[in-house]
Amino acid sequence: MVNRKELNPETSPQAAFGARLRRSREAHGWTQEELAPKMGYSSTHISAVETGRKMPTLRFSRSADLVFGASDTVDTFERLWREIRHGSLLEGFPEYVGHEARAVEIRLYEIGIIPGLLQTPEYARVLADSSVRRGAITPEQADERVAFLAERQSALVRPRPPMMFVAMDESCIRRPVGGAAVMAAQLARLVEFAEQPNTLLQVAPYEIGERRTFDLPVNLLTLADRSVICYAESQAQGHLDRESTSVMPMLTAYHQLQAEALSQTASVAMINQLRKGTP
Repeated sequence: MVNRKELNPETSPQAAFGARLRRSREAHGWTQEELAPKMGYSSTHISAVETGRKMPTLRFSRSADLVFGASDTVDTFERLWREIRHGSLLEGFPEYVGHEARAVEIRLYEIGIIPGLLQTPEYARVLADSSVRRGAITPEQADERVAFLAERQSALVRPRPPMMFVAMDESCIRRPVGGAAVMAAQLARLVEFAEQPNTLLQVAPYEIGERRTFDLPVNLLTLADRSVICYAESQAQGHLDRESTSVMPMLTAYHQLQAEALSQTASVAMINQLRKGTP
């Protein structure tokens, strides 16, 4: 075939996806033009995925599984897509999310934005769309990011939900995101969260100054066996830690932060003041 671009499936999950798509198509004796209407995508789009020039999406992957009869197998296109998506996440985060869905206690600390597990869909969408405008991610990746967050949130809705401790720097509730309507709904969501029997919400006010124990976001999980793991990240790097010698000091620092932060009652009062438009 003229101008046929060969991909080495060993180079990346994206290349493996493209090579698998091409093999499956050719095994059925279909051209890209013949496959296009079956999947609901243009032949140009299919060509771009096969050659690694375009990232597949969750919708594309599930369409491929249906067309090629792979939906009920262990080696689905959706599984390959998830490998691609996890490959774009910071190191340690995919493993962290797997533990998060089974944790018995979750402790979060965030600076600047509302923690993801407490974000409304509208708030999350504004953040994702902002990344698209900056050229950091594609619109498809923005959709996947919002969907991924919804999956994480839904995993916590179970018969025995985890106890959730959330401490937020005051900047999280004062930083406007998406305009008045989005922020009003987001602040209302925080108040609703604080009313749940398995939650504790605290704001770490600016006044604590140097007594703030963390300068970066921190996630701590207590698992069913009472072991604790810590996940922390910077702008470009994530790190999952299981070693008790380093995790326990992080847990101690979290408790110290809680002691300095406002009580839940005072935190909710501050949030409600913002909802009313008072400083």
